[in-house]
Amino acid sequence: MDFSLYSCAHRDRRGFTLVELLVALAILATLAAIALPIYGHYVTSARNREAMAGLSTLSGEITIFFVSNGAYPDSLADLGRGNFLDPWGNPYQYLRINGGDNKGLGKMRKDHNLVPVNTDYDLYSMGADGRSQPPFTAQASRDDIVRCNNGGYLGLASDY
Repeated sequence: MDFSLYSCAHRDRRGFTLVELLVALAILATLAAIALPIYGHYVTSARNREAMAGLSTLSGEITIFFVSNGAYPDSLADLGRGNFLDPWGNPYQYLRINGGDNKGLGKMRKDHNLVPVNTDYDLYSMGADGRSQPPFTAQASRDDIVRCNNGGYLGLASDY
């Protein structure tokens, strides 16, 4: 049997054809288009949970401060947490309401009916965009991670 024809034909085919490469590229692009949004959602969800854990920790420390001193702290710096950052690198926000020097309702966080959500203190993260406004209906506040109902709710302002 003469293998010279077979080996010659086999020698000419050394790589992939353009069609094979395009098919492989299309499959990889499809997989990436499916995987990237899922990964982005996972990262956002993980950061939101981390911010909620940070709020829970701060809330516990504020409660300990209140029990020890009979009043809420004026700022997070009174707890030694003035530079405590949320998962997006922004400082957590705190506003003393009970016993604080708040004239009017201007800075207090408000729900969709513009009713203040806390009577003791406001504590929140400004979320991924790093911006916030007192009412939850404001676009800048939709991604905030908030403490409401005097600690009865921790989560996204848009879900409250």
